[in-house]
Amino acid sequence: MRFPDVPKAGLYLLANAVTGLLTLLVSVLLFAAGGVLAVVVVGLPLLAGLALIGLPVAAIERRLQRLIDTRPLPPRHRVPPEPGLSSWLRTRYTEPGTWRELGFAGLLMTVLWPVDLLAVTLGVTVPAALLATPVLFGTIGDGEQVNVLKAYPVTSWAEALLACSAGLFAAVACACGLVLLARLRAVLARAVLSPRRDLDQRVIELTRSRVRLVDAFEAERTRIERDLHDGAQQRLVALSVMLGVARLDAAGGPLAEQLARAHDQAGLALVELRELIRGIHPPVLTDFGLEAALTDLADRCPVPIEVDFDVSQRFAAAVESAAYFVVSEALANLARHSGAGRGTISGGYAGRTLTVEIADDGSGGADIEAGTGLLGLADRVSVVGGRLSMSSPLGGPTRVIVEIPCQACG
Repeated sequence: MRFPDVPKAGLYLLANAVTGLLTLLVSVLLFAAGGVLAVVVVGLPLLAGLALIGLPVAAIERRLQRLIDTRPLPPRHRVPPEPGLSSWLRTRYTEPGTWRELGFAGLLMTVLWPVDLLAVTLGVTVPAALLATPVLFGTIGDGEQVNVLKAYPVTSWAEALLACSAGLFAAVACACGLVLLARLRAVLARAVLSPRRDLDQRVIELTRSRVRLVDAFEAERTRIERDLHDGAQQRLVALSVMLGVARLDAAGGPLAEQLARAHDQAGLALVELRELIRGIHPPVLTDFGLEAALTDLADRCPVPIEVDFDVSQRFAAAVESAAYFVVSEALANLARHSGAGRGTISGGYAGRTLTVEIADDGSGGADIEAGTGLLGLADRVSVVGGRLSMSSPLGGPTRVIVEIPCQACG
């Protein structure tokens, strides 16, 4: 314990005692006024305001904590989604931090403030009274008798000096006690106002980092797709045209055969490159949106697919990409493993949730954990806040459902 800690501890406890007493008085007044005026409705806002009394109390505690703990105690409140009083009130009444702070205010104004005030009072008056015994004995008692702490009579200078010596020990003991109590109080306040703070903060940061990685990944996929589309693909198209022209101009013989094979290989390379571009990031998704991209997937599937997906809105790139690749993987599994004769793609956007469902009339028995590729896509959907579920009983049908809460961009 350092000496500068003692006045800080005393100030912390005294300030909390005053805050608790004032909180009790204000709460009683608000409750009484609200109860009386409730019959004319005016008192209802006063009663509702009692739930927010923990906000200023917690704000004062966060400032006072700096006297005891160098670690900041950050606020646990969300930023309202919209400006205005109604949005602020709605946010405050629905977040857990408000109710934790109300609980702390209740604890402070019923239990903690009397303890704090009593500790400061005894910690200051007891050592002071003992240390001042010789002075009091020689002045007020005229060298005959003085009552120390209103209870113990001192009738001689020896007793007065003994009481003064006891005061030195009491001063040290009370100083240590005040510092210990203040630190325990600070720990209690931190535990109530920010439970599991470190774990919550790490979870939030991990979630944000996953979202940032997905956004960066989507941006990189788009860049690679554009580079291949505007660069390598255009060069292959030009090469194919040049080989075709040379093939027409060449006379018959070995050279013409070589040109023909080279022309065919260039055409195959161009087809493979287009499929690669579509697999990296389909241009139709970027240019025309999710509805057109899913229709394109259905047209290219070897199994007849009926599309009932009427969503003209655009969404964030990560959301559209997640939905697109889930459908792409589901249709690939449908064509390879299900034995289905037909399938459907349906869904819509309602209640700020994008829903896509892929179903088939196959034999069923699919398992999302069995290496179908959907497990990785489920993780990808979860990054954007969505959920992937699958139902595939033996004998069919198989249904894959994607639900992503999101905001339409236009």
